[in-house]
Amino acid sequence: MGVSLRRLFSSFAHGCPGVGLLLLRLTGGIALIVNVVTRLESGARLAIIPAAFDGLAILAGLLLLAGVWVPISGWLVAVVGLWNTTSQNGDPWAGILVATIGAALALLGPGAYSVDGRLYGWKRIDVRDRNR
Repeated sequence: MGVSLRRLFSSFAHGCPGVGLLLLRLTGGIALIVNVVTRLESGARLAIIPAAFDGLAILAGLLLLAGVWVPISGWLVAVVGLWNTTSQNGDPWAGILVATIGAALALLGPGAYSVDGRLYGWKRIDVRDRNR
């Protein structure tokens, strides 16, 4: 999985771009989890949404927060966001925002400040000359 993740993303962004990706991951994951939890607490359960879908949504949000399997979890978040947009009454913009953030992260990558960046990112190896 490490080699394939490294092939998906040419770099795991450090510095300001890495912080930007971290903020996107935090925003998308938290927004999705809060949306599902508030819907569950309010009892506004739709018959067409199975309980397993809510569990999948929370799992995708947690994976995105940690930065684990971001190509997969980002697309899951995008699908869940679009599903929430089309299946719920009320303002669709929260679902559109979550879906857009998930898709962008799936395409851009997790950044250096993630579990994926730690496990599969580029590492620097210093090689010293033995003759010195």
